[in-house]
Amino acid sequence: MALLVIASCQLMVVLDITIVNIALPNIQRSLGFSTTSLAWVVNAYTLTFGGLLLLGGRTGDILGRRRVFVFGVLLFALASLLGGFAQNEAQLLGARALQGVGGAIASPTALSLVSTTFREGPERNRAFGVFAGVSAGGGAIGLLAGGMLVQWLNWRWVLFVNVPIGLLIALATPRWIRESERHPGRFDIAGALTSTAGMVLLVYGFIRAAQEGWRDPFTLASFAGAVVVLAAFILVERGSTQPITPLHMFADRNRAGTYGIMLCLAAAIFGMFFFLTLFVQDVLNFSPLATGFAFLPVSAVIAVGAGLASRFLPTYGPKPFMVGGALLAAAGLAWLTLTDVHSTYAGSLLGPILVFALGMGMEFVSLTLMALSDVSPRETGAASGLLNATQQVGGSLGLSILVTMFGTASTDEAAAQVPRFLSEATPAERLRFQHTGQLPSPWSDEVLTSGVSAAFVVAAVFAAVAALIALLVIQVRPSDLERLKGGAGPGPV
Repeated sequence: MALLVIASCQLMVVLDITIVNIALPNIQRSLGFSTTSLAWVVNAYTLTFGGLLLLGGRTGDILGRRRVFVFGVLLFALASLLGGFAQNEAQLLGARALQGVGGAIASPTALSLVSTTFREGPERNRAFGVFAGVSAGGGAIGLLAGGMLVQWLNWRWVLFVNVPIGLLIALATPRWIRESERHPGRFDIAGALTSTAGMVLLVYGFIRAAQEGWRDPFTLASFAGAVVVLAAFILVERGSTQPITPLHMFADRNRAGTYGIMLCLAAAIFGMFFFLTLFVQDVLNFSPLATGFAFLPVSAVIAVGAGLASRFLPTYGPKPFMVGGALLAAAGLAWLTLTDVHSTYAGSLLGPILVFALGMGMEFVSLTLMALSDVSPRETGAASGLLNATQQVGGSLGLSILVTMFGTASTDEAAAQVPRFLSEATPAERLRFQHTGQLPSPWSDEVLTSGVSAAFVVAAVFAAVAALIALLVIQVRPSDLERLKGGAGPGPV
């Protein structure tokens, strides 16, 4: 029951990243968003979520993880309620940012509660397997749930649905989860603010570059500001007695390698969901509900991969699964680069996304265990927060890079398609194009597909880099295998 409560919270927080994607066209029509500002419905959540995860993990260490966990869940539910009632852009974006704050408090404390609730060895391995499967598969479940809610009710229910779930989790937590020991300390507010501001500027720079070009003054200013603020973050952390990000964690090559792998793979998985959602709706003409069902096999295969990894980790150690999982993800993404306007779901998309999903399921269990291996009890919140932060920040940053590549490739393809359109279009179609500047189908399908294919090339490179890090950096020690089997092994330092 404790695992059910913890996993339910993680599922609620993670699926909210994708559940809103399918509702975006309806939100745009309802609240009058422009196409540019609409992207911030997603970014307002992921950036506050990723930027404040480190502070959320530290808060659980200091104040008690169960108490902080319940507060984060209730804040998330309240923000969802406010977002569902939003009447304009500002109200919705404010609610989405507040959702990110709640998620940043609840998610790292949930992962820490797995460490403190379950005994090290096979019991904790299985718990991490479930947690990692939920973390990796939540995106696909969010697409399915979003499709059902938008098609059967309306877009507001993708937010309202979190309210009863959050209340049930908050009520069940005191009954099934014991409070953790407190570790007195202070909050690193300066570190939290500089890390969040730096990542916001960096992500905004890439998004701006996709829209206005690399020579745009605001693009350049955003990147310059990101460098300055992130440098200030490092200086703050080095001078802090109780930093939000204990830099000594990166001294362990396994942990540093794990964070690097997570950064790369998060970029790949965010990109896969985002661009395939566009492709199946705009080119294959799937309805929101059909789009959700199209991704349902991803969740099932991620669960299979997570189950296999958690079962055989004590025997083989995490490294084979980290290398093999990243290679499978890279292979699936490389296969998706062959997508064209004649592709079909069953014949062209299902195979590669299942290969990708199997690799990701194997990866998330291994990464979770390795990130929290040999961490002292007083720093499990910081370690789990850092792992979650690299996932969310890697996803936001990677997606912004992929969107930039998508924009460049689709712009080039549009330049090639316009003459073809003008030579084949009817007078009415030409007149409409003069007014809107938008190519109709099938020319627009060619443009979108070209951009999606280019984005998958970069996503495959991200996954290949993750495999290289796993191969060259990760070292599994005999003591690590002892702990996975339930033995004592040397304690954390």
